[in-house]
Amino acid sequence: MRKFLVLTIFIPFFAACISDDEPYFVNSKEGNFDALWHIIDTRYCFLDYKNIDWNAVREEYRPRLAQVDNKYELFDLLAEMLAELKDGHVNLLSEFDRSRYWKWYTDYPANFNSQIIFSQKYLGQDYRIAGGLRYAKIADQKIGYIYYSSFSDSFSGANIASVFQQFKDCSGIIIDVRNNGGGALTYAETLASYFFENNCTTGYICHKTGDGHSDFSDLLPVITKGNSRWQRKVAVLTNRMSYSATNDFVCRMQYAPHSLIIGDRTGGGGGLPFSSELPIGWSIRFSASPMFDRDKNQIEDGIDPDIKVDMDITDNHNDAIIDRAVEELLK
Repeated sequence: MRKFLVLTIFIPFFAACISDDEPYFVNSKEGNFDALWHIIDTRYCFLDYKNIDWNAVREEYRPRLAQVDNKYELFDLLAEMLAELKDGHVNLLSEFDRSRYWKWYTDYPANFNSQIIFSQKYLGQDYRIAGGLRYAKIADQKIGYIYYSSFSDSFSGANIASVFQQFKDCSGIIIDVRNNGGGALTYAETLASYFFENNCTTGYICHKTGDGHSDFSDLLPVITKGNSRWQRKVAVLTNRMSYSATNDFVCRMQYAPHSLIIGDRTGGGGGLPFSSELPIGWSIRFSASPMFDRDKNQIEDGIDPDIKVDMDITDNHNDAIIDRAVEELLK
């Protein structure tokens, strides 16, 4: 991605930017609007996939700059425009705020209650912790249960070996990644690798090659390396808040031997994020490289489970998704 060079000039709360091969954007409210619109127009990867008329968005929002009197109002207008992308990976970051789009999950059932999973029926209070993994035996010690809340939390090979050793007499294990909003793709790849005996193509990725909305490279294979540590049944529990790196983990695990995905459709977030900067100094984070499953389907909108299960929001004692996973693993 080509970057803007920022130069200071005497305009209230603004500067300017210029480079050899990018348009010149003065750091005014109009210049910042045009810079942001241009970045999305030339670098965002889902405009055609989502059938978004970005020119029409510009025509709707740019006239509203006439009512903008300060940087806070400018930020809010730009954030509102970015919400048209309906993408949880798109954020505008300033020194005073961070825009966010949440409707990718707020219109769906939660299918998760942390109070239930930490009850005595499931994790309880005496669970063990290995790196970012919380784990215990459940279902009369017959099933190993792991809750992993963030792919930003690290774990090591020694952590995994210890967990699997604890579960060596279990019929199967559950990996619960509900409400895991993502983190490092390297952890997603590493965790998935423990369930593959051999290297396996589990998806594809491509990147922008030009300014056109459909200027992409050929699809490049995403390989999950075989590092088999567990060769029995495994159930991965998902809900709509399983997002970004978690979405990638689920995409890989759906091709693992002996695996089942149980719960709700994941939240998606199948675009590898990238960042750029506006003349005013605010950062814009956006999806730059689309990712696909092994059948070359976009995973931006989420991945369906093998077995769809919804929780009963009136039941404060039982997790229907965990219970269904136990049932499947004991078959």
